[in-house]
Amino acid sequence: MCAAALLLASTLAPTVAAARPGEPVPAPAPDPVVQARLLGERTVPHKLAFQGTTVGGLSGIDRNPCTGEYVFISDDRSYLQPARFYTARLDVDAGGVHAVDFTGTHPFRRPDGSFYSDPTLGDGKTVDPEEIRVDPLSCAYWWAQEGDRPKAAGPPVVQPSIQYASPTGGHLGQLRLPSNYEITTEERGPRRNQAIEAITFGSKGTVVTSAIEGPLLQDGPEPDVNHGALVRVTRQSRDGRVLGQFAYPLEKIFAENDPDIPWGPDTGVPSILAFPGRPDRYLVLERTWVAGAGYKIRLFDATTRGATDVREIDSLAGRPVVPMRKTLVADFDTLGLSAVDNTEGMTWGPDLPSGERLLLLVSDDNFAEEAITQIVALGIR
Repeated sequence: MCAAALLLASTLAPTVAAARPGEPVPAPAPDPVVQARLLGERTVPHKLAFQGTTVGGLSGIDRNPCTGEYVFISDDRSYLQPARFYTARLDVDAGGVHAVDFTGTHPFRRPDGSFYSDPTLGDGKTVDPEEIRVDPLSCAYWWAQEGDRPKAAGPPVVQPSIQYASPTGGHLGQLRLPSNYEITTEERGPRRNQAIEAITFGSKGTVVTSAIEGPLLQDGPEPDVNHGALVRVTRQSRDGRVLGQFAYPLEKIFAENDPDIPWGPDTGVPSILAFPGRPDRYLVLERTWVAGAGYKIRLFDATTRGATDVREIDSLAGRPVVPMRKTLVADFDTLGLSAVDNTEGMTWGPDLPSGERLLLLVSDDNFAEEAITQIVALGIR
């Protein structure tokens, strides 16, 4: 089934409403239909020991054009070892993923050169790493972390951030984020564990796009089985100037949660990837977990063309905005994978001789025995 071609596109999602009530908004012409096919997959051994660390929690992947290697970020918040990333060589082609060989690992450093703290220390010097990108202009690493909105009063708030680091993890700087990405009051800002998980470079490295994983508190409730939600996607210059902010329509929950399990469901946008040469077009990964039903992973082709710029809109709740249009590219249940797990990261690989573009994805096992670290290769046309 790995070689079977899958045509996995749906009609464009309808707009919610016109930007100005009563004024029609013409829909831009649709982009060509994107096709995807499964090339192969490989599973990394659970809790693989490597250079004194435990490999796992891989929630982001990118390809380094300077070395040809790939870089993975671990979402270990320093519970096991200091927050870190890994480099690896991947033997992958149109025939599948043949090998994953880790080549190095480095901890991220704080501005003073120290490691990030174990969150149980409660000193506020912690971090929640989720996404990593290689700067196409310098090959430095840009990485996103969700910060921490404490469950109760007492522990300090840790703000989400996008930072940049040297190839050995040294702190090089930080991107200035939009003000509505900030954790402020109980009614405003990102929800706990639903801040920045997705960043990507576009326009030859001159534009940084980020997505909030779930709706901001002021933008309305989280998705349920009857309704989706709007999450914010922001385009910025490298110096932090906001170029535009848009509402991405997150799918509703696909199944009812098992009432006997006291947590879940959980859904959001863990990764976003710019199309080369198309500053307004992105692949968007949606990941949903429902107790009793498992994971639903879907990949969408989305565009900001024709969408309302919402940077000056304080709350999206009840506002008539035109969201980003999106088309389904792949539902992972239909790909023929050995398992559908907690897929959180994706990156482009080299072009294939077939004319397809290689897309690589990685799942985050959360260091749990029942989960897997799965590398998936798709051919995108």
